[in-house]
Amino acid sequence: MKAVVLSDNRKGFPDIETEHGLSIYFETGKHRILLDTGGSDLFLQNASKLNIDLKAVDYVFISHGHNDHMGGLPYFLKINTRAKIIVSPNVMHRSFYSKRNGFHTIGLDFDFSPYQHRLIPIEKECRIDDEISIFVNTSTRFEQPLANQTLFCEGKNHEIIPDDFSHELIFTLTNNERLFVFTGCAHKGLLNILETVKEKLEFPIQWVMGGFHLLDSKNGVDYETEENIAEIANYLNVHYPSSLFITGHCTGDRVFGQLKNMLEDRLTQFFSGYTVQF
Repeated sequence: MKAVVLSDNRKGFPDIETEHGLSIYFETGKHRILLDTGGSDLFLQNASKLNIDLKAVDYVFISHGHNDHMGGLPYFLKINTRAKIIVSPNVMHRSFYSKRNGFHTIGLDFDFSPYQHRLIPIEKECRIDDEISIFVNTSTRFEQPLANQTLFCEGKNHEIIPDDFSHELIFTLTNNERLFVFTGCAHKGLLNILETVKEKLEFPIQWVMGGFHLLDSKNGVDYETEENIAEIANYLNVHYPSSLFITGHCTGDRVFGQLKNMLEDRLTQFFSGYTVQF
């Protein structure tokens, strides 16, 4: 198995561009999968530079409805006419907002109706095939990231309400009894995601990749405290001692540094163009 980061906030190579967004190309012997599409067509440009043929992708997975993860979907669908779209129905016909750096929309005004024949709408757990399973987060044991307090969505009566992240999905892939988990942004909490997967699947989690939505405090706004991060790292060390974590995007640099001190070589930071073989 192989993963290549096509879009991320951080730069690792001079000719591979960055943006505030996340898109990862994932390849197995059986599948070519696009995990999110970033915020623009940047993932297409970087894929071309990395000699990755996105026309061959057979599944595109949308982790949640924010435009930094699905903003590139219209561009992908223009060049790929075959991939099935794995997405929550709660993404469709719904608006999303952030009040961080001023109140603004963070959704994507996109009409899914021309692609109904390609949609795999996920409302509860779904086994796509012998490798891919999709889950809705069911664990509420742990607190959600504090930065969620700045995020809102459109309610049933078109009012603006705190985002409940009912549109967030968990992607898992099992290959030769090796379990990979993609967290997207982990808005419902990294530990809740891992507990949900552990309850549903028999294999131990070997790799976890994606953003953790653990933001650094900035411009006088506090998000996660050192105590919060230490509690998360301690739990991972005790309950997931053999799991490897690869993160970037919405995981802050200070947060990453603290996690790295505690998880040591089990934690890696990704960037645009980052490639890993599993």
